[in-house]
Amino acid sequence: MRIGVPKETAADERRVALVPEVVSRLIGSGFDVLVEKGAGDGAAYPDAAYSEAGELATLAGDRYSALLSRIGRANTTLGRGNLADAQRGLEGILADARAAGERDVEARAEQGIAAAFYYMGQSAEAIPHAWHAFELYEEEDSQLRALGDVGTMLLSIGDATGAERALAEVFRRGRTHESVSNAVIELMHCASFRRDHVGFARWRERCEDRLADMPPNIRADFYLKQGIGQARFGRYRRAGVLMKEGLAIAGAAGLHEFEFRIERILAGLPNCQQTMVREAQPATEPMVQTAELREVSESLAQLGG
Repeated sequence: MRIGVPKETAADERRVALVPEVVSRLIGSGFDVLVEKGAGDGAAYPDAAYSEAGELATLAGDRYSALLSRIGRANTTLGRGNLADAQRGLEGILADARAAGERDVEARAEQGIAAAFYYMGQSAEAIPHAWHAFELYEEEDSQLRALGDVGTMLLSIGDATGAERALAEVFRRGRTHESVSNAVIELMHCASFRRDHVGFARWRERCEDRLADMPPNIRADFYLKQGIGQARFGRYRRAGVLMKEGLAIAGAAGLHEFEFRIERILAGLPNCQQTMVREAQPATEPMVQTAELREVSESLAQLGG
């Protein structure tokens, strides 16, 4: 969008439509601002002040774009499985974003670092980064994606209570079909972890109500986690049927990571009964506790309050 700032022609009119500071903010937000020569003279804003404002806005925009480009490259590295390299790159971007005051990039870097730790099997280290991303994001959909990550990671360390708090908030506030569907699936997963038959059935029904609109990756995840839940309740044959359905969906969509994961779980299903018996009484406290994790748990307890 183009905005024009003309020179006032009325007698004794000394005001100007936009001062340089506002022009800088508009350019930084993506607007094209044209200022007529001498437009600010009457208000003591020389043409040089507007030129400087434009240059500063352009520099700020370039800096943000450069940081976003680095985030993109780091995420590509992450997607290829080079987790340590991705983590190091994202930590460098995080430091630069903090120094530059680029809050959005800082949030994206924190979320990427959380993902790297999580994929390396270090959920306790991942959770504080995902929580920081949630706190830094200003746009709600991004906040809720980060909060959903927090919930998934908390469950992976055995903190079903904290996970349910985070995921219930995503379910309550979510506006996109994807974020709400993911939250409902994870809440079903939490219920089976706690051996809550009623809760599992309730969340499963909510998932089934959304099934037709789920993209393949979310639909495959639903069948996988419903299968895990059925196995937790001792229904191994039903579990196998559901996981094979998830495997077929993943295969048809070319979701190779899902295929590998489901095949691995299916292969171990005949021998998992002893594992499920040991897991039958989940710990009431998370398996891992640190000062940072306690701080996240305390903050979660205040959500929606």
